[in-house]
Amino acid sequence: MLNFSTPSIDGLEVVNPEGGTEDAEEEAKKGRWKDEERDSYWKMMQKYVGSDITSMVTLPVIIFEPMTMLQRMAELMEYSYLLDMADETDDPYMRLVYASSFFISVYYAYQRTWKPFNPILGETYEMANHGGMTFIAEQVSHHPPMSAGHAENEHFTYDVTSKLKTKFLGNSADVYPVGRTRVTLKRDGVTLDLVPPPTKISNLIFGRTWIDSPGEMVLTNLTTGDKVVLYFQPCGWFGAGRYEVDGYVYNAAEEPKILITGKWNEALSYQVCDPEGEPLPGTEMKE
Repeated sequence: MLNFSTPSIDGLEVVNPEGGTEDAEEEAKKGRWKDEERDSYWKMMQKYVGSDITSMVTLPVIIFEPMTMLQRMAELMEYSYLLDMADETDDPYMRLVYASSFFISVYYAYQRTWKPFNPILGETYEMANHGGMTFIAEQVSHHPPMSAGHAENEHFTYDVTSKLKTKFLGNSADVYPVGRTRVTLKRDGVTLDLVPPPTKISNLIFGRTWIDSPGEMVLTNLTTGDKVVLYFQPCGWFGAGRYEVDGYVYNAAEEPKILITGKWNEALSYQVCDPEGEPLPGTEMKE
């Protein structure tokens, strides 16, 4: 990852994922903050370095978008038709391809770096779409903030508890999802359990804010023992590897069955593979 040291701010770095030759101090001035706001907020936040800031810090309104976390949770159901396809297929491995594609699709919203507002305790949000899916979410805890959501149609039920742990690092923060996400496919009664990767937010105060999610995402079929393990590549020098994800669908014996590759902000492709994880001769990569 390309780092630019910021000479006027001790101990902080501005990270530019796209590389480039711009001076770090000039890059720092191109963020969402005015100079006086930036410096004042940094003085206030210094004491929280290394801490979990999920609910202990009052944040300035400038970093928020005009929606709540409950609305953001509903927004992630945009590609729920992939769960319909997972329920309809007879192939147990393609079931995991479709389901993991749905869970990766939610990351498209992470390209927006604004923070949604915390709902008030007991606040609810409901949504119904023309495909017959209904969604409801409620803020069930204030300190720490925690939301619970449920979506359902004729093919699946989706249950999520949104709870986060954070570590503030100065000009960046690590976010660890510790909630639970499960999907039950109605036709066969299959239950899927998700463990998502952590997320890193860079340039919180100085520079242009951007988000990366390096690490493993594991989706397990609790009914059969099959699973998907996908690795989100960390952003490297000059943006190398940014958005890239790859991995395999494994059977219960942990033998690779399907190779998955692509970008989490664009599209995924898959191909049947041999026990060594190599593409099977006579097969082709499909999107």
